[in-house]
Amino acid sequence: MKHSRENKSDTSPASDRHRRSELENSFPEISEQAVPRQRGRGSTSNRGGRFENLHRERVDDGWDNLEQIEVLKTEIQIENAKSIITRNKSPDISFDRSINPYRGCEHGCVYCYARPTHSYMGLSSGLDFETRLFAKTNAPELLWKELAKPGYIPRPIALGTNTDPYQPIEKEYEITRKILEILEATGHPVTIVTKSQMVLRDLPLLTRMANRNLAKVAISVTSLDHIFARKLEPRATTPKKRLDALRQLSDAGIPTAVMVAPIIPSLNAHEIESILESAKEAGVLEAGYVILRLPLEVRDLFVEWLRAEFPNAANRVLAQVLEMRDGKAYRSEWGERMRGRGVFADSIADRFELTRKKLKLGIRELRLNTNDFKPPAVPGAQLDLF
Repeated sequence: MKHSRENKSDTSPASDRHRRSELENSFPEISEQAVPRQRGRGSTSNRGGRFENLHRERVDDGWDNLEQIEVLKTEIQIENAKSIITRNKSPDISFDRSINPYRGCEHGCVYCYARPTHSYMGLSSGLDFETRLFAKTNAPELLWKELAKPGYIPRPIALGTNTDPYQPIEKEYEITRKILEILEATGHPVTIVTKSQMVLRDLPLLTRMANRNLAKVAISVTSLDHIFARKLEPRATTPKKRLDALRQLSDAGIPTAVMVAPIIPSLNAHEIESILESAKEAGVLEAGYVILRLPLEVRDLFVEWLRAEFPNAANRVLAQVLEMRDGKAYRSEWGERMRGRGVFADSIADRFELTRKKLKLGIRELRLNTNDFKPPAVPGAQLDLF
């Protein structure tokens, strides 16, 4: 049975008043007015960050200026990073270290939980995050030095945990490619999460690493509906091409996983089974999912987008988000931040698990090889005698 994104729920006057009261308490400062979105961009605004003194928003003065705003172009700055491996102790994720070659992401996914990191740069988590990007061009050099440190213990490094390592500017800067070359040379394991077909550019390299059990690739598939996906992730690879990338990676012997993330109630939750089935057909071995997360500035940006793109479904979606987060827009507790709680969250978990088992898809079952790691040589260091 197919589910429509516009399915009606309880529309009684009492229920509607209660839902509106909850939404007003949780999202009091967000206008009900739909804001036009720039073509090819995810955010509808460039709201100021939490560290800024000034608040910016577009206002219609009656002269129809909102539709005449100059199209934003992508700007790239070089960031001279001080370190490149980020470590964490979070018990609800499968890695303890990661690398993000870029700050900001041109894919423009409106739900991206990494958006608030732009606030640390004095920039907006909205359109700035998509258009004012930072390339860490010294990342390969830093990685080489960090891997060469005495006492370094190898564990899989995760690429793509914050911003996509294969976003469009990777084609020019090739920072991800250079990082992979170092990891291959040193026998260091890596996991990749992306929503870009560009990962196939590195197919030969990843195949070699996979033959040594050093690489695994996960691709996020949010929807099979390319029209909906374009609204949600305007500059990311189409769903069809993502599945094709999974197929080519799998055919090459590279272990693959599909991430159904994020799952948004009343918008794409009905696609869980079909996404998993399509991924299985593409040769995927593992699967995971994440419930929509709305931390910090992401909350307001997502609500603006939702009311602009799906005005009839907006209140229903937000009410279900509150239900899954114990009446709040977001809860950051470990274990709960990815899964939520309550009736809707439990239903999603049950459906995902039932389909996963039916299709015989694993969850984080593959363990990569850490035994072949050989620290890179430091210029001027004494050579090994044997």
